[in-house]
Amino acid sequence: MSHNHIRPWRNIYRRKSRQIMVGSVPVGGDAPITVQTMTNTVTTDIPGTIAQVQAAAEAGADIVRVSVPDQDSSRALKEIVKESPVPIVADIHFHYKRGIEAAEAGAACLRINPGNIGSEDRVKEVIRAARDHGCSIRIGVNAGSLEKHLLEKYAEPCPEAMVESGLDHIKILQDNDFHEFKISCKASDVFLSAAAYQALADVTDAPIHLGITEAGGLTSGTIKSAIGLGNLLWMGIGDTIRVSLSADPVEEVKVGYEILKSLGLRHRGVNIISCPSCARQGFDVIKTVERLEKRLEHIKTPMSLSIIGCVVNGPGEALMTDVGFTGGGNGAGMVYLAGKQSHKMSNDQMVEHIVEQVEKKAAELEEQNSAETQAAE
Repeated sequence: MSHNHIRPWRNIYRRKSRQIMVGSVPVGGDAPITVQTMTNTVTTDIPGTIAQVQAAAEAGADIVRVSVPDQDSSRALKEIVKESPVPIVADIHFHYKRGIEAAEAGAACLRINPGNIGSEDRVKEVIRAARDHGCSIRIGVNAGSLEKHLLEKYAEPCPEAMVESGLDHIKILQDNDFHEFKISCKASDVFLSAAAYQALADVTDAPIHLGITEAGGLTSGTIKSAIGLGNLLWMGIGDTIRVSLSADPVEEVKVGYEILKSLGLRHRGVNIISCPSCARQGFDVIKTVERLEKRLEHIKTPMSLSIIGCVVNGPGEALMTDVGFTGGGNGAGMVYLAGKQSHKMSNDQMVEHIVEQVEKKAAELEEQNSAETQAAE
């Protein structure tokens, strides 16, 4: 539910950026903030990599990045691109020829790192290949691999060094009349990343790819990314995001969406509002929510579900959600539909019943959206 039109304190005013295309996906401008991930398979394992790309796309990834470290990976990329349901970004480091091969293999975008791609002449060759094959480019500045002359000038990685690195590379692309680019300036340090991104946002209108690099494992990396990316997104900075976790890429996509959903910037699937549970709970909230998360993974329609253990906050939360369940006494609770009390349901049948209600509501919302789209056309 969006009440932004009457609650100005909920509004996020996005920074104005140019829009580019990553394959069929628009990035920047007024396009939705896209969610990316990256495969962690060996790229030459073509079936394994394709399976991971497809799983990420199924979880909601708009774009998937694949590392291209050698010539065999360039050959594999051609097969991967053919089978991918989403645009593929080729991750290029050190060997500029991999960038040329990736463009020829059908990559939608080339990610190049200013700190290790080589001389300006080599960058020009990559630009030529990108232009010839309709690729966009991401300039990927990273605090851990800044150019030697910038480290000498600034003594250590700092926001100024990262922004200068990015601007130097933007100049090369623009001098070669290439404008289909986006830019990132990542660091593993939240403060450094945030400061660099804020400074970058002030000096370019290029779309910005947000990320906290090497964020860590599932729990620590999620928290670090939520703080770093969440603060920047709240300020209106960021057109596409990648959450870097030492975990399954599908988890990166899920966390990315949860960050965007918490700020009202993207809506996908069921947003479960649930209490942490306490001695007042009328049913096992934690186990119920775990089961419902699994059972409702297939729902892509944006909608809300409240699962609250008792009547302290349950009725109030249910007023604001599409479907709700509030714990009561005698092994049963109250089901709410569209914010209103509907009927009682026993705890032992509640999961099946809630899944049914959510699926029914999702179908209604889809039908409604379809009718509205047809009317608009």
